[in-house]
Amino acid sequence: MSVAKAASEQAIPASRERTALRSMTGYAQAHAVESGWSLRISIRSVNHRFLDLHLRVPEGFEPLEPGIRRLVRERVHRGHLDVTLYHDLAGPAAVGVNEDVAGAYVQAVNALRKKFGIQAEADVASILRLPGVIGSAAASLDEQLERLEVVVSRCLSEALDKLNRMREAEAGHLRDEMSGRLRTIAGHAARVQEIAERARPAFARRLEQRLRELLGEAQLDPARVAQEAAMAAERSDVAEELARLASHVNQFQSLLTGSADVGKKLDFLLQEMQREANTLLSKTPGNEAEGLEITQLALEIKSEIEKLREQVQNIE
Repeated sequence: MSVAKAASEQAIPASRERTALRSMTGYAQAHAVESGWSLRISIRSVNHRFLDLHLRVPEGFEPLEPGIRRLVRERVHRGHLDVTLYHDLAGPAAVGVNEDVAGAYVQAVNALRKKFGIQAEADVASILRLPGVIGSAAASLDEQLERLEVVVSRCLSEALDKLNRMREAEAGHLRDEMSGRLRTIAGHAARVQEIAERARPAFARRLEQRLRELLGEAQLDPARVAQEAAMAAERSDVAEELARLASHVNQFQSLLTGSADVGKKLDFLLQEMQREANTLLSKTPGNEAEGLEITQLALEIKSEIEKLREQVQNIE
């Protein structure tokens, strides 16, 4: 069995056990409530050549940034990420009365009532609207920051879990599409090898016929004809290109089904596959039917490689 045909029949199974291949596109968020604080983290991820992390945290949460960045880098290795931390007060802690401030206002009102003989009692609702009376019942952010760091870390981990699940699901669809294109490439390569093997004897006969037409009645040296035919056949032999193309296809499929963080490796393999397809085109033997058919197949291989390149741009 030929190398290209073996690749077509054996190296590109329709499905295999799924692994942690991930795309670079996704969105996730997570919520947490702790000590009167409501926290929410959102993560949005799109394509990028490297890890490009953009982090936004509220004022006062800046000391948490190094830990957030470290955790993100441990879980995501490539892509443009927008990570945003939101916070608010929650539950009973969201509203509290500063009794000291309120008491000071009441004392001031009572002093005025006594001094000026005012009979009306102090209006509680009016006192509550005075500056500083209503505020948070939660402890200050500085006092809670150490505890909030743990909560933020837990919330971020949950968001990253959701993001990676989404990215793995997206990569699963990409994997199936790319595997189909690899099968198409391997099938075209097998067809090229069959045509090339079939065309060799006809190519030698056509070479001898052309030599006779050029030399007219002159006697042809059979050894020289054989030598010229062998040299021409060597120049147009595509066996090495097909073997390397089959090897690249097998490596590509292996990375798809057995690895994570392989985007750059896949991109490199596509460059090598494109190089073999270009060489295949340059070696196409003439304008006869076999040569035209090989040219068409090589062009289709190049087209599939370009489509693979577009899809690989979204693989981490």
